Amino acid sequence: MSAMTEPKLIAGNANRPLAEAIARRMSMHRGMSVGLVDARVERFNDQEIFVEVYENVRGEDMYVIQPTSNPANDNLMELLIMADALKRSSADRITAVIPYFGYARQDRRTKARTPISAKLIANLLTEAGVNRILTLDLHATQIQGFFDIPVDNLYASPVFALDIMHHFKGNMDDVMVISPDVGGVARAREIAKRIGAPLAIVDKRREKAGEVAGMTVIGDVTGKKCIIVDDICDTAGTLCKAAEVLMEAGATEVHSYITHGVLSGPAVERVSKSVMKSLVITDSIQATDAVKNCPNIRIVPTAPMFAQAILNTWSGTSVSSLFETETIKPIYEGMYSQS
Repeated sequence: MSAMTEPKLIAGNANRPLAEAIARRMSMHRGMSVGLVDARVERFNDQEIFVEVYENVRGEDMYVIQPTSNPANDNLMELLIMADALKRSSADRITAVIPYFGYARQDRRTKARTPISAKLIANLLTEAGVNRILTLDLHATQIQGFFDIPVDNLYASPVFALDIMHHFKGNMDDVMVISPDVGGVARAREIAKRIGAPLAIVDKRREKAGEVAGMTVIGDVTGKKCIIVDDICDTAGTLCKAAEVLMEAGATEVHSYITHGVLSGPAVERVSKSVMKSLVITDSIQATDAVKNCPNIRIVPTAPMFAQAILNTWSGTSVSSLFETETIKPIYEGMYSQS
């Protein structure tokens, strides 16, 4: 992009605090005020969504910040309509910044006569005028292949690695990383490699969908501070059960690092009553009051990482550099200066 054109941010209603935090962080990086484009995203009485952009965006490099979290359909429609409004206003490039990509769990056909909804969402975003996607920890990385436009999938693992090394400083020899299922081994192994910790697996056996019949720990967790790593925590039932199984297997403490705290239904109550000492999530989804007030839930900010990623895509420099802990470390220096 031309140096004469500054990146411009616009936000929907899904996670306004994160969008404002990204703008503040970009202001620090740029040494100049970066604000959100003045717009209104409202609903008519029948809940139809209406978008009006008050500023001129012709020829601008636009970044639409909108996770498609609960209510997923409303937030998705906001994103699509904002993209359409910007396209029709002659924006030069539209990047959808989607901290939490909804429908990502529907990435394949598991039974006959079922949809691949993640592919449908990819088609909708492209048709609405989105030229690029910037997201965080896709549930299935192959979703990048559903798009015919560039997709930058950031990872929470470098930030989580910094957080673990900061909070477990002096006790790293006792730390063990846990994958809550066989399918999540690659994600858990990535963090284990970053912090130099061993890996174990909690193998679940299901008799029917939504019900876990039994769990088995693969690996010796005796005397270990166990850290469960996953990308999504929805109702927290499996997570809390895994924590109990680990404690019964001899773990001294159980902590969890989950990228997207969906935390629907009874999740917060389950976490607050569980044997887990802490659940660490990112702010990719706007936290409810219940989440903020839960004593054993802690939130790690993603604004520094997203701000740098936006600046890198705008300036045409590497986004993959943000996959490395050493690159992330100075960005989070204020939080983890002692790690």
